[in-house]
Amino acid sequence: MKKLLIAFRTSIKTLVLITLATFLILTAVVLIYKPIYKVTLDGEFIGYCQNKTELQSKINDYLKTGNSNSENIAFAQIDNMPKYEICLLKKDIVTTDEEIYNTVISTGKTYYRYYAILLDNEEKMYVSTLEEAENAIEELKSKNSNNINKISMLEKYEIELRDFSTTEQVVSSLYEKKPVVVQQSSSPVSYSKSANLSSTVVSLNGVNLSRPVSGRISSRYGRRWGTTHKGLDIAAPKGTPIYAAGSGKITTSSYGWNGGYGNYVVIDHGSGVTTAYGHCSSLVAKYGQKVNKGDLIAYVGNTGDSQGNHLHFEIRVNGIAQNPQNYLY
Repeated sequence: MKKLLIAFRTSIKTLVLITLATFLILTAVVLIYKPIYKVTLDGEFIGYCQNKTELQSKINDYLKTGNSNSENIAFAQIDNMPKYEICLLKKDIVTTDEEIYNTVISTGKTYYRYYAILLDNEEKMYVSTLEEAENAIEELKSKNSNNINKISMLEKYEIELRDFSTTEQVVSSLYEKKPVVVQQSSSPVSYSKSANLSSTVVSLNGVNLSRPVSGRISSRYGRRWGTTHKGLDIAAPKGTPIYAAGSGKITTSSYGWNGGYGNYVVIDHGSGVTTAYGHCSSLVAKYGQKVNKGDLIAYVGNTGDSQGNHLHFEIRVNGIAQNPQNYLY
């Protein structure tokens, strides 16, 4: 019995010593070390971050507002986001949240939205807002400017801003007085018909784009059914013509399931910009063919993973899907 008591006491002492040692070790760790985030970008170490949530929130704000105070900012784009790995480091390790932030946004591009006023499809002047552009054209119409049919506007998304003009400056510069008619010509006038679906034309990375088809938007870009819907669905009757949103080269013209796209076409417009057209009933454009903006390339259908006749339309910049509603619809 005595041996049993001695053994019990020895066990208690050992347990107390282990507990005390564990406590001392944990205390030492807490006093010497702290949890911190190791941050990498494209696989390269760029610093240690104290507050991951705050840093990422700041980066997300940059994507919305860019790195400028200009009112014309449309959005900012970063090809790769930083990655965070939690670890324990000595408390004297210096965190560099601000330097990490500056490193990340230095890889990004800020896109500005503004409007060009065109004469004979040549950019002549630039204004800051859509309202200014529309007011300038309406005033030229009200003045019955002789060149009004040659004047249009172009919504632009570029990484550099232009020098802006006021509405009054645009009107004063572009107004053309109608000539006095001395003799009425009896020559017949001929008209040509083109696939101009919309007056909305935008420039993305220098590529002019317009709407490929008119119709009702049946499904928007973004989260849908637990996945990301990478394009815009435009409902239209079967057989409705689909036109090239911009000039370029056909890199895909394929019948079949094609990953759910069904019969679909892809156009490479250059400058990293491509457009895709899915669920077509039949295709007109051929692989390797060069097309101009407004050329007939396919017809609306219901092929692939589709529910009802519509065009699934995508805009991609450097392979990354963009929201077509930011540009055309």
